[in-house]
Amino acid sequence: MSTFDLTAALAQLDQAAAAKQLTADSAAMIRRWLTEPRYADYTAEVAAQIAAGRWKELDDVFWTVIPFGTGGRRGKMYPVGSNAINDRTIGESAQGVADYVAAYLAPGESPGANCTKPSLSCAIAYDTRHRSRHFAELCAEVMVAAGFKVFFLDGFRSTPELSFAVRHTNSSCGIMVTASHNPPSDNAVKVYWAGGVQVLPPHDKAIIDRVMNVDVIRRKPFAEALAAGQVVYCQDAVDAAFIAAVHKQALPGPRQLKIIYSPLHGVGASAVLPALQADGFQEVELFAPQAEPNGDFPNVPGHVANPENPAVYNSMIERAQQTGADVILASDPDCDRLGAAAPLTMQKAESRGQTTEASDQLNSPFPIPHSPFNSQWKPFTGNQLAALLAEYVLAARKKAGTLSPQHYVVKTLVTTEMVRRIAEHFGVQTHGNLQVGFKWIGQEIDAAGPERFVFGCEESHGYLVGTHVRDKDAAVAAMLLAELAAACKSQGKTLHEQLDALYWQYGYHSEIQFSLTMSGAAGMQDMQKLMARFRSTPPTQLAGIQVRRMRDYQSLTQFALGQAPEKFSGPPGDMVMLDLTAAGNYVAVRPSGTEPKVKFYMFTFAPAEQIANLDDTKAECAARLQKMQADLSAFAGNA
Repeated sequence: MSTFDLTAALAQLDQAAAAKQLTADSAAMIRRWLTEPRYADYTAEVAAQIAAGRWKELDDVFWTVIPFGTGGRRGKMYPVGSNAINDRTIGESAQGVADYVAAYLAPGESPGANCTKPSLSCAIAYDTRHRSRHFAELCAEVMVAAGFKVFFLDGFRSTPELSFAVRHTNSSCGIMVTASHNPPSDNAVKVYWAGGVQVLPPHDKAIIDRVMNVDVIRRKPFAEALAAGQVVYCQDAVDAAFIAAVHKQALPGPRQLKIIYSPLHGVGASAVLPALQADGFQEVELFAPQAEPNGDFPNVPGHVANPENPAVYNSMIERAQQTGADVILASDPDCDRLGAAAPLTMQKAESRGQTTEASDQLNSPFPIPHSPFNSQWKPFTGNQLAALLAEYVLAARKKAGTLSPQHYVVKTLVTTEMVRRIAEHFGVQTHGNLQVGFKWIGQEIDAAGPERFVFGCEESHGYLVGTHVRDKDAAVAAMLLAELAAACKSQGKTLHEQLDALYWQYGYHSEIQFSLTMSGAAGMQDMQKLMARFRSTPPTQLAGIQVRRMRDYQSLTQFALGQAPEKFSGPPGDMVMLDLTAAGNYVAVRPSGTEPKVKFYMFTFAPAEQIANLDDTKAECAARLQKMQADLSAFAGNA
């Protein structure tokens, strides 16, 4: 360990705090890391940061304790700090999970290598981010030291495969090292309970208590545990079983389709490609610029590999226009979310034949101005894909005679109501009174009965068909969306034309969202003030439409503007919803559970019987949504 002058470091710390270069909370936490034995491995690095005067960085990573939020801990990587992802905070997370699960499943036993009643086990996987393998091994070392057998997926694997692995190996819990679609600077752990669903009440709060009170992190070296059979590589068996489970959800139909697929530098090639191959899709091009597993996401706009971002598809659309592809599929880095893009209209049949001029220019990096392969492409929103997949699966089940009034679909409160209207058409139930987060969908599947579950979705591009996992799964979504695209192609239409047909049948639904980032201690206070203002004095109108009612899911109270509050039944959570007087038009506001931002969800609707011209309706709704966003931004700016 490097030597340093503790007295000098503490003196510099006090001087910086007095000069307001650090908040008081940061200074107090840094002092703990310098003086408490539990942080002895990090004191030299903290002292070096102090000596270098990195007060801004130190303030950011020490002002609070990184929360154990939506299923785990997520944040920016930094070698030290209570508010950063590093060996200490990841180790605390794993230790807290190990201690709680062992105490819950083996009460009275002391944590440690002799804790064997009942048998304890943990499945662990990791994605392509920086240090993901390192953190996965660290978690394995902690779990083994606590008496767990570890089933380790060696190599980059998807989050849904980890959920599957927990179920397949009958593990007590699971840990996935991933920060999903966050920037390259971030990493995280997601924690799963037995059955493959992310931890839920009461276990989540109990694990948080354990994590927050970890003193000593106990570890057994990874190589030693592997040699002793306490860590078992299981990827070959789990891979085969996972793809077989995904393929069980395949539906009959044509498979003639030209696909461009991008894993956005993540793990998706391990899941989506074999799923498509197993389902009979032969013309699948792995998009080369984004194929390399790389935690920097170098060829993705802004280096943020999020399929919700339309700019992600620009280079893929150029390639599709050159090659005459039918559809583009893209998964996020840990392959639990799926995005897609498609032509607005079907190309003429004669353009499918490749002209000599087009053939000569196929490798051009830019669209060919007069190529017969050219057409206007557009990505789908997560809500649009949810509607397409819901209708496709329900129609197929109806045709097969395997639907009953007891079957159901599941969605969250901020997912399009178009899914509910589609479900009603097919005579099945919608369980839609759920807070944001697919863990609530996983919980609902088990509570309502997995044998009657048909489809689950959330607006952020998360979808599930089948009961092989209890999380969203880009592999099964990609397979089914490809099937739908192939069926549409055989009928002479594109996915966008299919979506328009659904609008004519179920009404036009349009949704957008935006976020306001509020980082650091001041940002957290600003978020709390903004949410309090929405609860106490919400806007009286948005986009020229009166606000009819405010619903506060934190207190489960609602009130019509100018009237007394009253209780309502719903899932508790830090979210406010504003219902407008125009039916089907509403707004939801909530702090993100994974990032320092407030998220705004806006919804508009036109009943099918009121649509005379779909293009006009789309334009009217788009203008309304933009005005809603402007009004919400102005309100937030005055918070």
